[in-house]
Formats: sequence, C-alpha cells, structure tokens
Amino acid sequence: MTLKQYKINYCLNINGNKPIIIFLHGFMGNIHEFDEAIKLLLEDFSYLTLDLPGHGKTEILGGDEYYTMESTAQAIINLLDEFKIDKCYLIGYSMGGRLALYLTLHFPERFIKVVLESASPGLATEAERLERVRRDAQIARKISRSIIQTDFATFLSNWYNQPIFGYIKNHPEYDRMIENRLQNNPQELDKSLRFMGTGCQPSLWEKLRDNKIHILLLAGEYDEKFISINTEMAQLCEFAQLKIIKNAGHNIHFENTLTFVENIKYFLSTAS
Repeated sequence: MTLKQYKINYCLNINGNKPIIIFLHGFMGNIHEFDEAIKLLLEDFSYLTLDLPGHGKTEILGGDEYYTMESTAQAIINLLDEFKIDKCYLIGYSMGGRLALYLTLHFPERFIKVVLESASPGLATEAERLERVRRDAQIARKISRSIIQTDFATFLSNWYNQPIFGYIKNHPEYDRMIENRLQNNPQELDKSLRFMGTGCQPSLWEKLRDNKIHILLLAGEYDEKFISINTEMAQLCEFAQLKIIKNAGHNIHFENTLTFVENIKYFLSTAS
C-alpha cells in the first residue's frame, strides 16, 4: 500500500468482529516479529502487522525525513484511516514500543489500550540525546558497512551480547531469529537508527504525565536497565502498570511467549 511517501508492507487479518491489535516490531525486526504470539491470540483478536521504515519490504518513496518517528506515526494513522479502523489495541516492542508510546500520546482517540514491551519515553535531557545520537551514529556506521552477510551476522552476534538481552543466545530458536534479522537491508537499518533512534526522537517524559490511556508496561527480569526505566514510567503515569516477566530479558515475546500472551489477554480483557 502506498501512502504518499511510503510503500508499506503489511498484513491485515480480520477475524470476524474480533477487536484489532496493531503490532509494532523492534529495531532489526520485521513483519514476522510477533508471529508466535499472534498464533496464540488468533482466536480472540484480529491483527495488523507491518514492516516499519528501514525494515523488511517497506519502501520509503520520499526523503530521509520519512524515517523519523513523527512521520512514521502519521503514516500509521493514515494506514488506519485507509482501513477505516477508528480504534484498536496497540502493542509495541523496544523501538516499536517507543513509537507506540508516541502514537498513544499524540493520537489517544485511536487506541483503546496499549502494551509497551521493553520500551521507553526517550531521553529526558538534551545532553543525553546528543550523546545517544553520537553513539547511534557509530552503530549505524558499523551496520551500513556490513554489506557482506557474514559481517552483518557478526554484528548481530555482538548486538545480542548486550546485558539487556540476558540469556537470549541460549534460546533454542535463537538461530532462527538471527536468520530473520538477516533479511533486513543494513543500509536501510542505518537510516532507521539515524532518524528514529532513541537520541533522535522527541522526549515523551513530560507528556506521559498527562496520559489517560491504560498502558501495560512489560520488562524482563534480566533487563535491569528497562526495569528501572519502566518503574519510573509507572510512577509518573497514573494509568500505567508494570509487570516484570520471569525468564526473559529485553525480548520478552520471543523468550517467554506464553507468559507474554497471558499478560496481554488478561490486560486487554479486563475492564479499565
């Protein structure tokens, strides 16, 4: 589907009159990020998945500014309008979680409830953002130089050595996940990181105080960094609740799919 400056690769599965969930994947993910979780949710929900800019088969037809969070969020709202989806549930992981929070705070009338997995409101100060931009630029250069797939595979191996990912490399499906990540174009990932990285996005901390949409914050027990961030988010926002998920690091839906789905079902089915 082309929305002016975007050719978005998406999958819309309508299950009768079941409510719709939009799933937004993380950095280096794609449209298949939540496939295993979706299998467990199909009976009760319809769903919309898509490749975010810089990922999978989605194409940017305009300039680099269309990789930004602001432009991407508007493109998603336009996509909902095309499908005549007035209100739906929203689930986002990591980078997709930051985008989901932006959508929630800027288009609250479009979302019923929101699940943020290992997400953040960005960085609070200009100094933090500038430092993160510098670091992300270094990472982006490493990615863009990974023209040979073996180089990209080495980058991914190093990426998942980060403490936030806990014991993800011990997961029996880890190699399959890496194969999925390798389907992305390193040069496109470079642009995603440069224009929608944590340092580039607008800080959402202050706006989070005024949020009235019910949000479930999920953080893995091995991901100390995001437990800290999400604890602060829950304290700041009256309508946010935090759940710490056992046997998982940053990528909860991959490492502990069943518990991830159980928490989603309970949260979305209970009255606000």
